Amino acid sequence: MRNQLSKLYDHDPHFNWRGRDVTRIENLSDIVFALALGMLVSASSPPATYGELLPHILNIIPVTAGFVFMVLLWNIHFIFFRRYGIADQKIIWLNGILLLLILFVAYPLRFAFDSLFAFILMTFGSLERMQALGIDSYRQAGNIIALFYIGYGLAHLIYQSMYTHALKQADILELTAAERKITLRAIWRFRLEVILAVIIAPLATFTLLGPFAAMLGIINWPGAWLIERRFAIELPPKSPVEAAG
Repeated sequence: MRNQLSKLYDHDPHFNWRGRDVTRIENLSDIVFALALGMLVSASSPPATYGELLPHILNIIPVTAGFVFMVLLWNIHFIFFRRYGIADQKIIWLNGILLLLILFVAYPLRFAFDSLFAFILMTFGSLERMQALGIDSYRQAGNIIALFYIGYGLAHLIYQSMYTHALKQADILELTAAERKITLRAIWRFRLEVILAVIIAPLATFTLLGPFAAMLGIINWPGAWLIERRFAIELPPKSPVEAAG
């Protein structure tokens, strides 16, 4: 009964979570994610004068964007270990590479969102923030977008590899047909993100599109919708009580 109730109220109702106990690899991962989140926030110098106070407060906008991005990556990590509960040699190595990447991209991620915020302010006539970041050319802006998508693509490539490994262990994990389909759907979602990164990064660096190549990321929405349709889960018919409710 407890298992059925948990399925009604959690955000993964069609998957039987096999990872019930928090492992040491998850504890280490949570510490690394926490450090990366702290690096996002601490990247700004504290205000020393009243004139620096307002710009410091405005930093909440790029910090929030980077914070949300990092939490989304953490949530993928959390769901993987809850779903499959595996931590064999391959997963340990893949997870280690992921953690190294998370620490390495924390400051560049903050810089990317700072740059985006500075660009938005520049369109309203405020150049101070862009000048403070030292961005003085269209090519530099494109390089920032490329670096962002390289990190973005690598993170999703690692998650794709972890999910692919879990699918290969489907018989051992006793995954149901629906769980196998959910796993395959996640693999294709990650694959889509990797493909977009592979397309956008060189376009942002080597073509006239520059930073505007990031707009191609909108392809993610229809692509994700198609993947959801392709791997849709057939739900069992509702009981008379559920139908009446």
